[in-house]
Amino acid sequence: MTAAEIRHDWSMDEIRVLFALPFNDLMFSAQTVHRAHFDPNQVQVSTLLSIKTGACAEDCSYCSQSAKYDTGLEREKLLPLDEVVEAAQAARAKGSTRFCMGAAWRNPTDKNLDKVIEMISAVRELGMQTCVTLGMLTAAQAERLRDAGLDYYNHNLDTSPEFYGNVITTRTFQDRIDTLKCVRDAGINVCSGGILGMGESGTDRARMLQELANLERHPESVPINMLVQVEGTPLHGSEELDPIEFVRSIAVARILMPESHVRLSAGRTDMSDETQALCFLAGANSIFYGERLLTTDNPGADHDQALFDRLGINMEAAEFEADRQVCGGPGH
Repeated sequence: MTAAEIRHDWSMDEIRVLFALPFNDLMFSAQTVHRAHFDPNQVQVSTLLSIKTGACAEDCSYCSQSAKYDTGLEREKLLPLDEVVEAAQAARAKGSTRFCMGAAWRNPTDKNLDKVIEMISAVRELGMQTCVTLGMLTAAQAERLRDAGLDYYNHNLDTSPEFYGNVITTRTFQDRIDTLKCVRDAGINVCSGGILGMGESGTDRARMLQELANLERHPESVPINMLVQVEGTPLHGSEELDPIEFVRSIAVARILMPESHVRLSAGRTDMSDETQALCFLAGANSIFYGERLLTTDNPGADHDQALFDRLGINMEAAEFEADRQVCGGPGH
């Protein structure tokens, strides 16, 4: 089977045609592309920890961490290093190969960055890949994170440029593109995707995927999130997205970005096992593992392992030598 062509010039007409395919045809196309680039029965597993919770200056309408909304979330200072290391060790023991750390900042100060860099170094010493999401970055900050050995930086586009202003007003869509450019120019892998079910149209979902697919380089990781509705946020009470439409979006993401890991991200708690299985069939090959995703619920690791067993899915092994040295070799 030949690998799919890697393109950065997808038109909206082409993407609309993919979304409009009969479901079985779309799934077949996505699975064909997936098999040309990945082991179809292997999923990369990450764990996400909130290292600084709440009091964020942004007004993202979906987020419980915004200081502008009363969601009952308690504000917490930056976690101490030893707690972060302990959480990373627990994640590694459960099979995670990448440890992601999220802080509710509009943009980190240089003093903030000093502490996060210590965390990155400590987690890498455990033999795990590292990812952080800290808000907007300058080019100099991105270079500091690269020098610290950061593997991935997460900064989502969230939605289409046209719908973006309905969800966030405190930073622009271009601000997000600029941060991604700083990260890419620094030589750090990019993790960027979006959120579905915020009241956007099918055209918005297609436009978001077009923006990601037509970046100069595709993100190495593309998280596709289902909105987790949080009481107290403006998007609480939104009409829920049809799960089949969510699966279609996963499949189109796989076709547009053949070499990227497509992450079945937030919202899995409210998904049936059958919907998740369809997402894996559509080309999703990454998940967050563990009971919490920042401040929202996530299926427990035991539940995920049971689902993997039912589907015959294996966890992807760590990719660099340090993992084998620390974790005791393949199979651990």
